[in-house]
Amino acid sequence: MGQLLDRVLHRRAWQFWRKAAKNAPKTPLGTLRGQLNQARRLRQHLDRVVHIGEGRLALPQIGSSAFPKPHGTDWSWRPELWRGPLATPGLSSVQTKARLGSEVQMFHDCASSEITLRQLRNSRESDLAPFGLRMDVFKFDGSFLSLVVELPAAAAHGLAKQHLIRVNGLIESEQPIEIFARLNIQHGPNTEQLVRELSSDQKDQMVEFDLAYSHLNEKRIEKLWLDLIFEAPDLNQVILRDLTFLRLPRAAL
Repeated sequence: MGQLLDRVLHRRAWQFWRKAAKNAPKTPLGTLRGQLNQARRLRQHLDRVVHIGEGRLALPQIGSSAFPKPHGTDWSWRPELWRGPLATPGLSSVQTKARLGSEVQMFHDCASSEITLRQLRNSRESDLAPFGLRMDVFKFDGSFLSLVVELPAAAAHGLAKQHLIRVNGLIESEQPIEIFARLNIQHGPNTEQLVRELSSDQKDQMVEFDLAYSHLNEKRIEKLWLDLIFEAPDLNQVILRDLTFLRLPRAAL
């Protein structure tokens, strides 16, 4: 009954203001002055609803895993940090092996950490991922800094040397920085490592790992993870707006 009454009142109010607008040129000035004051008060609330509604609806939908996938893709994934809100959205003075969520971990050898990590909400029209990751590095006295992303078990299921693994990232930085992507595949007691360098002169990044050139034991694959290695990261801010993975069969030669 409450919803029905709301609809009736809304329709009556809409009809009232439509009629008031139509008759405004000939409405007596005393009546028109009262309607104008009412309209101004109402417009404040309407403008706020429109502003907030357009802003919220323009944001990428939380939980979205949508991103372009080529024909033949048999597995795709966006990590949780870029897909939904984390219980702990940020860390300061990040220590080595610290985790942000269940899939992202940081490693470094700084004596005194001046590194922060924070999940942020993407809001630009071009963003496909609901969230991003911002890393601020101030003084850096270590020799290495890497961000590790653990891939789910589904990435290893059915993985073969005929596959390509593609990593797409949308990366921004205050200063130019060298970034390397290293794919690690544990198979039995061994770990296969494939390294690709990300281009430093563009934001939209894509690298492919061709497993045909690896020494992979397909029958003993256990897990996969990706290292993003940042060279000379001090006094820089890096934002990973998106990070996605997909797997597809390589073209037959």
